[in-house]
Amino acid sequence: MKFTSLKAVLATAALCASGAANADFGVGIKAGTLGVGFEGRWSPIPWFDIRTGLNKLDYERNGTQSGIDYDATLVLDTYFLTANFKFPLSPFRVTVGAFSNGNEFQMVSQDTGGIDFDIGGIPFDPDDVGVLLSTTSFDKTAPYFGFGFDFEVFGKVGLNLDLGVLWQGDPIVTLEATGLDNVVPQALQDELRTAIEIERQQLEDEMSDFKAWPVISLGFVYNF
Repeated sequence: MKFTSLKAVLATAALCASGAANADFGVGIKAGTLGVGFEGRWSPIPWFDIRTGLNKLDYERNGTQSGIDYDATLVLDTYFLTANFKFPLSPFRVTVGAFSNGNEFQMVSQDTGGIDFDIGGIPFDPDDVGVLLSTTSFDKTAPYFGFGFDFEVFGKVGLNLDLGVLWQGDPIVTLEATGLDNVVPQALQDELRTAIEIERQQLEDEMSDFKAWPVISLGFVYNF
């Protein structure tokens, strides 16, 4: 009985070693709605692989949020681990995974040229407000679900297309005025503080559109 068990253990170990030896390893670069990325891939069996990597990009633009003009920076910063299930004799696959999510919207109000800020529906002197600073962040861990297509030539090089959704969760919005603490009298400071909170809540409502982030990317992969 012991000898039979030992043979079974050795046979299992040999099978695992054989699978590791024949495993498919690859590296790739990609670009899409999550930024520019790099990824590594390990495929222990033909119909399944694991991919890990990162995406990064800073994108700047001007825009209006909740009635105030901002200089905005979209900071894309994610790390990911995904499991990919392939369909036999087809480039199609289904992908599930988790992202370490550092995506943020960073905003700085533009110079009003002396015109009052309209904050929470109330006009305030720009000298009292100073500059409005806002940061929108999301859940630090975000689930991902999608599908994709892997097109390969001779099993060595190929293109990957990914389509999916990164669920970032409810936005976490901060908003502050650099001149707030210097405002006098106290009643005006309290009024400005209340207006900023109303403005922050309006921003939070607008940013909730980004809780589900659409993912589209195209990548180039090389297999070893």
